[in-house]
Amino acid sequence: QVHLVESGGGSVQAGGSLRLSCAAAGVTSLDLLLNVKCMGWFRQAPGQEREGVAVICTGGGVPYVADSVKGRFTISRDSVKNTASLQMDSLKSEDTAMYYCATGTDLSTVVGGTGVRGQGIQVTVAS
Repeated sequence: QVHLVESGGGSVQAGGSLRLSCAAAGVTSLDLLLNVKCMGWFRQAPGQEREGVAVICTGGGVPYVADSVKGRFTISRDSVKNTASLQMDSLKSEDTAMYYCATGTDLSTVVGGTGVRGQGIQVTVAS
């Protein structure tokens, strides 16, 4: 069974950078075609709706990056190691949220959190 381990995150001043990493364990060859085809993050701040941040899928294609973070966040993936990273630069206070690594068969599965998801990691940006 696939499970996700997140690392990185923490607190930073506005304008600073953080890097989130996510490692998928227990991945089978079938999972690579289905459950771990796409990897990414969504975030949720207290009292706010869940927001898809970035998603990257195997097989090519342009990664999805939310307009709110475009130009500041970069997602990358190592398909051999089954890991994904989210480099977050020029952080703003509005980026403060719990960030969840998630995997799934497509973009909607990842951002909707309906596939496999990690426990979440806090990112706090002080203004």
